[in-house]
Amino acid sequence: MKDVLIITSYFPPETGAASNRIYHLANGLKQRQFNLTVVTPLPNYPSGKIFDGYKGKFKSKSTENGINIQRLWIYASNSKNKLLRLIAMLSYSFSLIWFFLWNKIPKLVIVQSPPLLVAFTCMFFLNSKNRKLVLNVSDLWPIAGLELGAFKKNFSYRMLERIEHYNYKNADLVLGQSNEILEHVKGLFPEKRVFLYRNYPDFEIPTVNGIQKNDSNKIKIVYAGLLGIAQGILKLCQSLDYSNIEFHVYGKGAEQQKIEEFIASNPNLPICYYGEMSREELHKVLLNYDLTIIPLLNRIYGSVPSKIFEYARLGLPMIYFGGGEGEDVIRKYQLGWIANSGDYNHLNAIINGINKSDITLMNRKVIQKTAEAHFDFGNQFDQLVSEL
Repeated sequence: MKDVLIITSYFPPETGAASNRIYHLANGLKQRQFNLTVVTPLPNYPSGKIFDGYKGKFKSKSTENGINIQRLWIYASNSKNKLLRLIAMLSYSFSLIWFFLWNKIPKLVIVQSPPLLVAFTCMFFLNSKNRKLVLNVSDLWPIAGLELGAFKKNFSYRMLERIEHYNYKNADLVLGQSNEILEHVKGLFPEKRVFLYRNYPDFEIPTVNGIQKNDSNKIKIVYAGLLGIAQGILKLCQSLDYSNIEFHVYGKGAEQQKIEEFIASNPNLPICYYGEMSREELHKVLLNYDLTIIPLLNRIYGSVPSKIFEYARLGLPMIYFGGGEGEDVIRKYQLGWIANSGDYNHLNAIINGINKSDITLMNRKVIQKTAEAHFDFGNQFDQLVSEL
């Protein structure tokens, strides 16, 4: 049985794409007879507060579903203040250094990036000829931060670029969730071994019998996920044309309060906010909607939202409003409609051009068969294991 250590900043009971992605990675390795340990902070995301049951602890050690989990201390914060965010990342990095000093580290280590500083800590302290370091890159920082307006091209940005390049250089294998990520890495280090590791979900495909019955004259559109700055759900609520649609929102994040305030101040708009629910419950609820929307406030280089693959497995038609490689996936596999990134007039034109007969023709079973054939977690994972 091969020992493997996964180091991540996100893991259940935290919610969101990052947490789900690493859980599936860990669970897939466990099912293939790896002896697995996950090192992660005390759960705090996305609230920025340590979860109940973990408060007051310096660390926590447990075994969950056959996975050994070491949870380390972190100064938890989701503040927009860059200094506080830096302190939070550094606090986890210091906890990791302490962990490295007092624990035997296996020869195979998988490191999640971003955060860049956490990944740098791992790549710097664990670099050894006798150890294989695998860097799992889900987003291209600092480029993504620049595109989101979080960074400017100054000294700090150049330092982050140097850290990013150091991480790639010292990885024995780089996993990327998009072709754009792999192209970026290969552009810097042409000889680097890379592997396209999409964020395919791992759950049983639910049975659907065509479109769920919708007695309303309006099309029911749903968004479910993080209510963060990058997703731009508040602006979406403000910009949608509600003539022929209802908009239903699930999730939690930085924009939650402003979204609730907007709904309360516009009671005549058909918008409903339901809060956060478990992934399993959410999958059942989503089947009651006609369409889902996948938005990004700005096109982010290297990003392919994992929701694409999850919703395809549910058989849910999509409106993609994020630009980039995600558009290529939607178009190639005929999963729904595409609106030009950042163009709300075009988005409303696309939505107003959809009627229920269009949705019925886009048979959910066809979408599910596409997901089963092309977005198969098990097949991709077997290929990954052969690379490790």
